[in-house]
Amino acid sequence: MYFKKIESYISRLGYSVSYQNEKEGIFCIESEADGIKNLIIGVAPPILIVEQYLFTLKSDDKDILKSLLIKNRDIIHGAFVLDEEGKKVIFRYTMQIENLDMNEFEGALNSLGLLLSEYYEQIIEFSKK
Repeated sequence: MYFKKIESYISRLGYSVSYQNEKEGIFCIESEADGIKNLIIGVAPPILIVEQYLFTLKSDDKDILKSLLIKNRDIIHGAFVLDEEGKKVIFRYTMQIENLDMNEFEGALNSLGLLLSEYYEQIIEFSKK
């Protein structure tokens, strides 16, 4: 039920689906115009998880981690997180799925697009260190 709902939102917003697996509740979507590539959407009731891999930390650079945490405060929706190994920097946004509507879903994706457009230079620099 929720998988089809999210599938319709993705379609209506015009995102390209490069992978989907209903059994696992996973979509991988792209939007070149928004700078979004391989965005993972996980349908895991009672939540929806949106994750975008950004870069891999080459070292435990305290200044990079501090900058990411400071930027988290400015992000309206979602946050920078690290994977289980503490190496991959990911943008992650979670929402309650039961009452999720099209506007809220679109807002989450727009939040990521806006973050990438305004913070991309720092992300590129961090990925080089």
